[in-house]
Amino acid sequence: MSTRSVPRTAADGSGLFYVMGPSGSGKDSLLRALRERLRHDDRIVVAHRYITRAADENETSVALSAEEFHRRVDLGCLALHWNSHGLHYGIGVEIEQWLVQGLTVIVNGSREYLPQAVARYPRLCAVHVRVKPEVLAARLRMRGRESEEAISGRLARATQAFDVPPGCRMVEIDNSGELAESAAVFAQLVGAPAD
Repeated sequence: MSTRSVPRTAADGSGLFYVMGPSGSGKDSLLRALRERLRHDDRIVVAHRYITRAADENETSVALSAEEFHRRVDLGCLALHWNSHGLHYGIGVEIEQWLVQGLTVIVNGSREYLPQAVARYPRLCAVHVRVKPEVLAARLRMRGRESEEAISGRLARATQAFDVPPGCRMVEIDNSGELAESAAVFAQLVGAPAD
């Protein structure tokens, strides 16, 4: 059972955790570790993310063509959507039904899109996953998706400040060390069972 007893509604985003951080910070690994902890009756859902590239095995993502992505935006199928690094990302509108049902919903978001997410869900909790620069550089190189120039750009952006709307609750998780440690902190934050 959920540790939370306060009713939630889609209107304010109570029960919504918006996970964000630089590419390579380990957001997908944290989300995977959380899913592995969940029991059948836990009222926590990790939403899949729509993206206009092939998803890798570590992600909870659904690949869409750019045309299909835009079609779903136009049809109102996406509650949240943004562009980053030439790709389109979105979270399905089904999260609103999950929130109405009183579920805790976790989404993989974007730091740059946080103000728009808070405008739609004023009571969401932003979770900023950060890592030390040297750890981030090593992870990006190990992933092998990008050139050294692209990695340098990502490292520079990782240290830039981003807008946190007034009144937005934000929690930082340092994911530089062992995944098990940061996963335990994250699980406690969202009310998931202990390992």
